[in-house]
Amino acid sequence: MASQIIFIILCLAGIALFSLNARKVIRNIKLGKPESRNDQPAKRWLTMLKVAFGQTKMAARPIPFLLHLVVYLGFVIINIEVLEIMIDGIFGTHRVFAGLGGLYNFLIGSFELLALGVWLGCAIFLIRRNVLKLKRFSGVEMKSWPKSDANYILITEILLMTAFLLMNAADAKLQALGQAHYINAGAFPVSAWLQGLLPADAGSLVMIERICWWFHIVGIFAFLNYLPYSKHFHILFAFPNTYFSNLEPKGEFTNMASVTNEVKAMLDPAFVPLEAAPGKFGAKDINDLSWINLMNAYTCTECGRCTSVCPANITGKLLSPRKIMMDTRDRMEEVGKNVDKHGIDHQDGKALLDDYITREEIWACTSCNACTEACPINIDPLAIIVELRRFAIMEESNAPSSINAMLGNVENNGAPWKYAPADRFNWVEGS
Repeated sequence: MASQIIFIILCLAGIALFSLNARKVIRNIKLGKPESRNDQPAKRWLTMLKVAFGQTKMAARPIPFLLHLVVYLGFVIINIEVLEIMIDGIFGTHRVFAGLGGLYNFLIGSFELLALGVWLGCAIFLIRRNVLKLKRFSGVEMKSWPKSDANYILITEILLMTAFLLMNAADAKLQALGQAHYINAGAFPVSAWLQGLLPADAGSLVMIERICWWFHIVGIFAFLNYLPYSKHFHILFAFPNTYFSNLEPKGEFTNMASVTNEVKAMLDPAFVPLEAAPGKFGAKDINDLSWINLMNAYTCTECGRCTSVCPANITGKLLSPRKIMMDTRDRMEEVGKNVDKHGIDHQDGKALLDDYITREEIWACTSCNACTEACPINIDPLAIIVELRRFAIMEESNAPSSINAMLGNVENNGAPWKYAPADRFNWVEGS
């Protein structure tokens, strides 16, 4: 009974703490401006099924795709067993679903094979990051915590899978010994190989089985509450992020209603806009971005696929699309903490632009959309860059000389070049 009470308290505390942290994350996302993404629901559901569940965009790199698929499916499916663990923990039963008979044996056997796949996949991922040191896992933004975060999760998953297999190995030996409470149930194709490593006496086996059982469930609760502090929040956010992703053609910039209204008013003095002009053009801080942009930042997996294909980054420029998303998330976290301490109207004198993302970064972008195409979960760094550029130009009239020259040419000549419209076809003369 004491263990059941401890388990129930642990369970309630874990769920309550996760709910509290998740609410803070959602609150932070709501700091962004409203934006409607409820059109074409059928297409949105299909996008989510393909990109989030099917991981179709991961397939561009077959080896990490297969490894990630095994880890993803294995970890999710194995955690179906958590339902049985929860019931056993609350009611003091053991393998409560054993009554399923052959189906139960098939499930436990499948879980073990998947656990082995997860173990191997995580081990290979650790080798790729720390021994082979693939280039896309490095960068100015991938130091300290971001670099350690992935290692912590991979090591945790290996430990959880090890505990799961050792628990089953001890359980199987206890079943063979006819130990009370350990009913004959389950198939153990992988843990059978570990049984030889375990002691033969029942007392030691019970201790090992119980330690691994508690480690497994406590580890899952710890993992759940680690997510809000980690890039691995994409495990949950990948689904809404892909559902609400941009369905318009890549590279199509959004029009600003306020500018459209101003142009219409110039052409038609009788025009009355339906909505008031905004107080600010573009974005300087996270409050000026949309909630979609902010959800993108929380969903970023920091995989580096965006940065690895960015032509600006490849040619040595300062821009890293991954850093844009990480900086946005870091600034959002900072603002959220200020809200908790000082209230919603607190101003700390900082902003996303300049304090986190530099002018050099936003103007290095070629707007090619390579980053959005490469992202496995439809994150759009370019949308944030464009809003920061809009603020720099429309609010501050602050842009590189080449951009100002281009804008002047558009205003005076109707084209980005310095030539007058009448001279545009001079190049064909004499041909």
